[in-house]
Amino acid sequence: MANTSAPSSGEAQDAGTASFLKAFEDAQVVARYAEGPTRFVPGLEALHRMTDVLLSEAAPVEARVLVLGAGGGMELKALASTHPGWRFVGVDPARPMLDLAERTLGPLAAQVELVEGLIDDAPEGPFDAATCLLTLHFLDRAERLRTLREIHRRLRPGAPFVAAHGSFPQTPAERPVWLSRYAAYAVASGAEPAQAEDARKSVEAMLPLMDPAEDEAVLREAGFRDVGLFFAAFTWRGWIAHA
Repeated sequence: MANTSAPSSGEAQDAGTASFLKAFEDAQVVARYAEGPTRFVPGLEALHRMTDVLLSEAAPVEARVLVLGAGGGMELKALASTHPGWRFVGVDPARPMLDLAERTLGPLAAQVELVEGLIDDAPEGPFDAATCLLTLHFLDRAERLRTLREIHRRLRPGAPFVAAHGSFPQTPAERPVWLSRYAAYAVASGAEPAQAEDARKSVEAMLPLMDPAEDEAVLREAGFRDVGLFFAAFTWRGWIAHA
């Protein structure tokens, strides 16, 4: 029987997030993927370098690294190119994005096992380090907490974990200001104004975003310690933590 009642805000958000993720199965979206992060995420290349530095503090020379949300392969390439002794498991739910990651990696793909799925499909580990970049903002609080707990469970004690994603003040007064800045930065970086506005509307309607304090609280609730902010750029935040 069809449900004729209006969906709750949570149901609408879940449906919106699913629609957002479904877009990564579209061939045209995938083909243009590399343009998006570089225009919408300030300092993306620096974020990858900082992630490298932070993981290197504790990961051994022959580390095994879990990369959740590995589609596209940008962070995999950045890390693999500077650590020939590291081996990676890259997990992503979109097969076309994993295919793109393989193309992006080129010869470096020999260091990487790509897995289609979610955190539950990742090997049990133990891993010496993990990352989750530009991904957790797709998950509501409950699923984000569950995912982080599953990452934590797969890490060796003391192993470093780097997370970075959309996170900014969510009060009714502040949220629209930061969303407008998100779009304005993309335009300043070369995106078409209509594309940036469409992205702003999609993020506003579909993503279960949190403010930075709540993001940190979820990391701690998942079992991570020594949680520290290392990256803040407009609507993006990044944290280093340890299992």
